[in-house]
Amino acid sequence: MALRHAVLAALLDGESSGYELAKTFDRGVANFWHALPQQLYLELSKLEESGLVEGRDVAQEGRPTKRLFTVTDAGLGELEGFAAGAAKPSVIRDDLLVKVQAVDHISAAAVVGQLDQRAALAMAKVDIFERALSGLRGDLDEPAFLATSDRIGPYLTCLRGLRFEQETADWCTQAAQILRARRATNADR
Repeated sequence: MALRHAVLAALLDGESSGYELAKTFDRGVANFWHALPQQLYLELSKLEESGLVEGRDVAQEGRPTKRLFTVTDAGLGELEGFAAGAAKPSVIRDDLLVKVQAVDHISAAAVVGQLDQRAALAMAKVDIFERALSGLRGDLDEPAFLATSDRIGPYLTCLRGLRFEQETADWCTQAAQILRARRATNADR
């Protein structure tokens, strides 16, 4: 997947400025595609040059003119072609896992601390995802929302992010507990 597809997908809900797109990425898309604001602005320019998005300037009182972007029919066609292609399986690439792999031969204390930090960060993200899911559902429970909503893609990707972060927190907590217990047992010897 290229950044272009993630940007096009994020613009499907309507017009957005580069700033608003960066906020959308930060809130919802970041769980499966990370991009810096500078990358998003550059990609919007490329998409506009390619005719996949259309931009229009909006004057603002006392502020610089902002540019709003929408997906064009050609952009929808690009997403259709992308969706029809085979999806590559994801892989885990995480420096913390390399450290855990090596923990039998290095000091475990630093690794345990990093596991604790990662678990806390993941739990903070769980909270963010739970609030986002609740906001998307509104007054509906999940089964009703999934059965009746006009747009469930953002909900499903947010649900995936929630599950990923919960599993990360659970695994980090378990791994840290195991390493602490082994360290305590080895100290008694």
